[in-house]
Amino acid sequence: MKKIKMCQTAKIRDVYKDFLTSRKVRGVSEKTLETYSTHLHAMSKHLDIEQDIADLKKRDLENMIASMRESGLASNTINSYTRTLKTFLSWCNREGYTSLNIPLYKAEETIKETYTDGELKALLKKPDVHKCTFAEFRNWAIINFLLNSGCRAATVRGIQIRDLDLDNGIVYYRHTKNKKAQVIPLCSPMTAILREYLRVRGGGPSDYLFCTESGEQLTENGLRQSIARYNERR
Repeated sequence: MKKIKMCQTAKIRDVYKDFLTSRKVRGVSEKTLETYSTHLHAMSKHLDIEQDIADLKKRDLENMIASMRESGLASNTINSYTRTLKTFLSWCNREGYTSLNIPLYKAEETIKETYTDGELKALLKKPDVHKCTFAEFRNWAIINFLLNSGCRAATVRGIQIRDLDLDNGIVYYRHTKNKKAQVIPLCSPMTAILREYLRVRGGGPSDYLFCTESGEQLTENGLRQSIARYNERR
């Protein structure tokens, strides 16, 4: 009687789904999970994710990088994709799917253009409260807040009114990337700006500080577009 041979096959695409589930169980943010999914879709244009992961070879990864470069992807983009793939393959190593991994793609260092003093002055100029919309007044407050604190967009969107302690000049960040609460000092001009903003904004302790005109939480895209339009007009 013939013995049944154990044969474990798994497509890269299916193993990646298990990887995402494992990240979700570990409490990885929805934003990071979304990024992982987006990166897989992008990499699938340069790597066959329908093949068995056990058949994946170093040459496949090299060809993927070459294909990305030939398609005109920026080096920073390739670096982001290989960073995600490295995380995935490291997990696969621990799970016994493969012993293969990939080095990070070296991205070219670029110096981002910064605002001039004149541009910053234009951005920080207070709008006429008797003529401007709530959105413009809110965006002006957000710009000031970002320059005071330097926090991430997701953190700005998550701040609630109760997170402010203007008497002591501090703000509590409860929604941070590492999920650890932080206490950030506010300069006195920023405290004054937030006091005036709150008089216009109104709302209760559990309401979001920087909200839409209907009082709802700003979406990531909504915040990005609002600030972009504000900066372009200024």
